[in-house]
Amino acid sequence: MIRRITAILLTMLLMMSQMAWAEETSIVLEDQRKLTVGNTTQMKGDFFTELWGNATSDIDVRELIHGYNLVQWDGEQGEFNFDPTVVTGVATVENEYGDKSYILVLAEDLKYSDGTPITAWDYAFSYLFQIDPEIEKIGGKPIRKEHLLGYEAYLKGELPYLQGVHVTSDYTIVVTLDGEFLPFFYEIGLLLCNPYPIHVITPGVEVRDDGYGCYLANADGSQEPIFTAALLEKTVNDPKTGYRSHPSVVSGAYVLTDWDGTTAKFAANPYYKGNVKGEQAIIPTLEYTKAENETMLDQMESGKLDILNKVTRSDAILDGLTLSGSSDDYQMKSYPRLGLSYISFACEKPTVSETAVRQAIAYCMDRDAILNEYTSSFGMRVDGYYGVGQWMYGLINGTVEPPVEDPETSGASEAEYEAELAEWEALNLDELNEYGVDQEKAAALLDEAGWSLNAEGIREKEGTALDLLMYYPAGNEIVTSLENHWAVYLKEVGIQLRMEPLEMSELLQKYYKNDEREMDMVFLASNFDIVFDPFVNFRTDAAGEPNWSYTNHTDGELYRLADEMRKTEPGAVLEYLQKWIKFQERFNEQLPMLPIYSNMYFDFYPGDLQNYDVNEEATWSQAIVGAYIGEEPAEEEDSGDVLFDE
Repeated sequence: MIRRITAILLTMLLMMSQMAWAEETSIVLEDQRKLTVGNTTQMKGDFFTELWGNATSDIDVRELIHGYNLVQWDGEQGEFNFDPTVVTGVATVENEYGDKSYILVLAEDLKYSDGTPITAWDYAFSYLFQIDPEIEKIGGKPIRKEHLLGYEAYLKGELPYLQGVHVTSDYTIVVTLDGEFLPFFYEIGLLLCNPYPIHVITPGVEVRDDGYGCYLANADGSQEPIFTAALLEKTVNDPKTGYRSHPSVVSGAYVLTDWDGTTAKFAANPYYKGNVKGEQAIIPTLEYTKAENETMLDQMESGKLDILNKVTRSDAILDGLTLSGSSDDYQMKSYPRLGLSYISFACEKPTVSETAVRQAIAYCMDRDAILNEYTSSFGMRVDGYYGVGQWMYGLINGTVEPPVEDPETSGASEAEYEAELAEWEALNLDELNEYGVDQEKAAALLDEAGWSLNAEGIREKEGTALDLLMYYPAGNEIVTSLENHWAVYLKEVGIQLRMEPLEMSELLQKYYKNDEREMDMVFLASNFDIVFDPFVNFRTDAAGEPNWSYTNHTDGELYRLADEMRKTEPGAVLEYLQKWIKFQERFNEQLPMLPIYSNMYFDFYPGDLQNYDVNEEATWSQAIVGAYIGEEPAEEEDSGDVLFDE
């Protein structure tokens, strides 16, 4: 009842705060109705940060409720920029060591959903919180931020403050990048940071800065640290009230009002100033829930679901296309995926620790058949660590024009222009092995690696049999295709495969190495961050070798190529892509993961939902901000007003 009253009050406040704005645009706010969004991927409830995992549905919720990031990705320009809604002034300073400081002046009218002002101290808290070792004690993985000056010294206790984050006034923060980390291709992207409310997450703790850098301290001046795992277990991890699953005070366009493990409910945040485009939340309430491929179109027609988000299964897509094509009551948008589906190997297991075995497994998968059966013509086989929606892939396959200025604009000679264009045209992924079904090749690889057939017809080596266990998300229908177009071929070369379903939350715990890993493989799908930096996937193992964290695959060359890629000068796009291709070629050879496909996403939604600009850079929870129920604006030559009929 309390949550319901809160949602109603929030909606009333929203109406009042937007009255003048509504008059200007002539959007009738009372015509706006609740919308229910359905997605086939179950939410885990990690609505705080990526510290406990990065399931795509949880990311969507975070985008909805946490706002005012210092930095935003500009898809049209293909670069990061500071959000002018948040950052009103920027200056940069470099010292003799190559360290680069960004001095950011923040807007003074930003507030959390409880009306508390958002200041530079909140951003400093966000930086400090996400790197703190106490996070690991409550089951999270602190984010590595080696790019911040003094990061290692702060974590090791050599310095009591973080040099790279300095607050000089309530609305001025200085973020200093370590010169040894630079250059970095996505340099401004290193400053990505949402504010988080310290008064909710760690009551009794404050951020201080004595002139050298920020640190956490007890607000009352006492010495015994309050910021401990015991405190965070209550304020963050509590399953009913913790900020991880029930963030009560937020900075985004919407506020989470209820979460029952399946459905999340939201109300518009009356204190939200607007996104980078100045758009606010117009639709007063939202619900986000799990949808089933078999029934979601029926639920949409019956009014139980309004938006079907990220539809991927071919039969559901075809049904949706038929529905949207035959009635003005429904619309459709499609956009390429930023990620891919793959098999992740647990390379610490002797069964799949050898490259030859992983390659043999790849030669037994008919990925084209799986793709056609599951996604029809709406997907594409991929042979590396990329998705068809990534800007790198678009430039390489020619769907995006290379940023080469013609001689008239650039002042270059015709010969220089032709030479640069030729370098762009030479970019390709032709050297990637497609790993088509070749059981003879698979058997030869296993023979050469010393895996021989035992009496049961299973490959064996030094007492270890290739009797493999793979986990997949419960309810994922692709398992039938994997059985028909992979497991049967594996068996013929002497590899036994058992596929067992796990609930997504349990599966991810094993994938992230938070639980015992008895499996050899995991079937998953992931979307990439805009900052494509596979280097962050590596950890140094006990032997001092770079280890691809969740696969436990060790390869110094792949690590080196990932490092080379990130160290490209900002703006050197051609050089970055050349390094990206080299990384993909090594990944394709080593196969810490076996990529299967990337695909098109389809969203189906009401015919009267306007300004819902979902695409590969904006998910539904970003696109819904500024969207509204109504007719398209009438075009009037003699008036600048935008009118909507009821």
